[in-house]
Amino acid sequence: MIKRRKTRTVEVGNIKIGSDHPVVIQSMTKTNTSEIEKTTRQIRSMEAAGCELVRVAVKSPEDASAIAEIKKGITIPIAADIHFDHTLAIKAIASGADKIRINPGNMKSPKDLDRLINCALEKNVPIRIGINSGSLEEVSRAKCPSDVMADILLKYLESFQRKNFHDIIVSIKSADVVSTWLAYKKAAAGCDYPMHLGITSTGLADDGIVKSSIGIGSLLLAGIGDTIRVSLTDTPILEIETARRILSALGARHFGPQIISCPTCGRCQVDLIPIAKKLEIEIKNRFKTKNEYKKPLTVAVMGCEVNGPGEAKMADIGIAFGKNKGVIFKKGKIVEKIEAFRAVERLMELVGQ
Repeated sequence: MIKRRKTRTVEVGNIKIGSDHPVVIQSMTKTNTSEIEKTTRQIRSMEAAGCELVRVAVKSPEDASAIAEIKKGITIPIAADIHFDHTLAIKAIASGADKIRINPGNMKSPKDLDRLINCALEKNVPIRIGINSGSLEEVSRAKCPSDVMADILLKYLESFQRKNFHDIIVSIKSADVVSTWLAYKKAAAGCDYPMHLGITSTGLADDGIVKSSIGIGSLLLAGIGDTIRVSLTDTPILEIETARRILSALGARHFGPQIISCPTCGRCQVDLIPIAKKLEIEIKNRFKTKNEYKKPLTVAVMGCEVNGPGEAKMADIGIAFGKNKGVIFKKGKIVEKIEAFRAVERLMELVGQ
């Protein structure tokens, strides 16, 4: 089990974020927020995919006002993403935003910050202080960017602490995985606020999924992280699916049976890849829900007697193939033999038991 860093609990709408609660999955809409119907429709699809907190860009008063109408059509909390103008944050709070995200790189005026903090205190709305390395001039000149990012964050927190405002979530994102990891580690040692994890500007899906999995996954393994967003140049749905896979791979949360399968080699005497893919589709369709799967279940698909059941004996259910046939096993013990063409059908029957 991962031992999580102890944090405060911050309530965002109807969810709780912190070390005493499950790691929350976030994503962000890709629509103009003022287009209410379009934005609401996208959020609903994100909810169905498993998004638990959605962030929307607020770049105009119209975007801020739209939050009130959008909230009528969704069930998950909504966070307003604000840059440069503190008055947009105040307007978003008035419109019902459940959380505000601000960027210390472009919201520096102490007076403006005080006005925002006072408003958030009055309305009991939490704030995410989101460092982005690209917004900080100091980072580009620094020999150790991670130290600079962490130091700026911890210094920025002082304005909130002076006003006894502690409904705070923090993040320190960079496009560089190692710098991000080091910055989070240093900041985590300097405060007890929940942390939102992510690697920013990761690129298209292939590279972005790898970078996000390494960065987010390694921090979670270190016990750091209470909410995550996988940032991809792709759809929000893929971001959410990837986040769920990261949490499942770490055993932090479970969203359905997990498939393990061997990479195949010259010993394999069946076409294993289509079998494994078909099983994946069947499981995904059956367990297609945003809800967490309470009973962890591992299903193994192995190409020969070496990988299964021996090396896959930890699996709850599995199959190991010979030539056009296979043996079904449970916890390493063979329970029946079966023709290869019936493998997926039989495994799905057993998964349902």
